[in-house]
Amino acid sequence: MNLIERPRRLRQSRMMRDLVAETDLRAKDLVQPLFIVPGQGVRRPIAALVGQEHLSPDEAAVEAERIYRAGVPAVLLFGIPPQKDAAGSWAARLDAPVQDATRRIKQAVPELLVIADTCLCEYTDHGHCGVLREDGTVDNDETLPLLAAAAVSQAEAGADVIAPSDMMDGRVAALRAGLDAAGYGGTAILSYAVKYRSAFYGPFREAAGSAPQHGDRSGYQMDYRNGREALREAALDIDEGADMLLVKPGMPYLDVLSAVSREAKVPVGTYQVSGEYAMLEAAAERGWLDRDQAVQESLVALKRAGARFIITYYAHEWARRALAR
Repeated sequence: MNLIERPRRLRQSRMMRDLVAETDLRAKDLVQPLFIVPGQGVRRPIAALVGQEHLSPDEAAVEAERIYRAGVPAVLLFGIPPQKDAAGSWAARLDAPVQDATRRIKQAVPELLVIADTCLCEYTDHGHCGVLREDGTVDNDETLPLLAAAAVSQAEAGADVIAPSDMMDGRVAALRAGLDAAGYGGTAILSYAVKYRSAFYGPFREAAGSAPQHGDRSGYQMDYRNGREALREAALDIDEGADMLLVKPGMPYLDVLSAVSREAKVPVGTYQVSGEYAMLEAAAERGWLDRDQAVQESLVALKRAGARFIITYYAHEWARRALAR
């Protein structure tokens, strides 16, 4: 046997491939998003996100226990309130769906990490991530105290991590100050530091009812043509007190994820967003690709690019399959 043939034979062995693989994806790398709605006993399919559901707080606790048993260590909660207004006031209410679900989840599964999305877009009647001026633009500075109030409310309900996704300037510092002043200095902040204005959020906006009623979010989300800007945004949020950073979306921004994860001195994760999920589901439904293999490959690509953790709608499903192998 010559030296050229030997590595070919080794590559044919699955055990050998697993042994020498450079990237290892595990259930503990994943975070499952959940959409929380008012009510009791609610499990309503989300048309734009096949396989995902709107859950009432009691059902979210049941689902969270299943997720934890499968080996997924964390959930990310998004809330759809019973009413919306111009200031997104339900975001800071202790009886809001996310706060209610958080209390129930922590009671049912204390070990599960609860991450609360902190933004106003799901709560405002105009769909923007902050309060608006008369000219229709977002007032950054007027929005910060509202976000801080929402973060304190979420921490009071038991959230382990606050995840500001609004992209307002200075919001990490405002949330850190608000949490510390309220006695929640141990509550971590996962900053959506690098969040691009993207077409890949469409299904999420339908699921959360958060599409802007007018204009777009180009005034506060990042231009997808910019890469180096991501490093500046990440550095600013670290300086303000962020404990972890997020790059969003995932697959279209592997280069950005790689660069930020190399430079940042805190853990960096990514979000395989609704549009990425919907594309895989649609292509698989048409028989254009092998669904399970495509999911595996896409998640490994995100991990390989530098993600310490991945928020994905496939988290629970992937973990169950891993347990069964």
